[in-house]
Amino acid sequence: MQDDQIDAMSKLLKSMSHPIRLKILCLLQDKELSVGEIRDQVKTTNANVSQHLNILRSQGIIDYRKDANFIYNKITDKRILELIKKMRVLFCPDF
Repeated sequence: MQDDQIDAMSKLLKSMSHPIRLKILCLLQDKELSVGEIRDQVKTTNANVSQHLNILRSQGIIDYRKDANFIYNKITDKRILELIKKMRVLFCPDF
């Protein structure tokens, strides 16, 4: 592997490594969700969810769409979906 590839992977994994961000990604793997729906699932504030979503957006992991007063988020990087599936197999065998 090249140093730039290792740096890119490290940056991507670092952005996913926070427990709230990882939970958000697990929630988004099957469907898009609004900020409020994510907030209810991770049990934190809108502001905190928004901060974590911004980090994931800045890495190109997720994207969003607006529908009236709602913002819906979804995973756009297919590698992340594959990585979450692999992590579930490795760490959550009973799932």
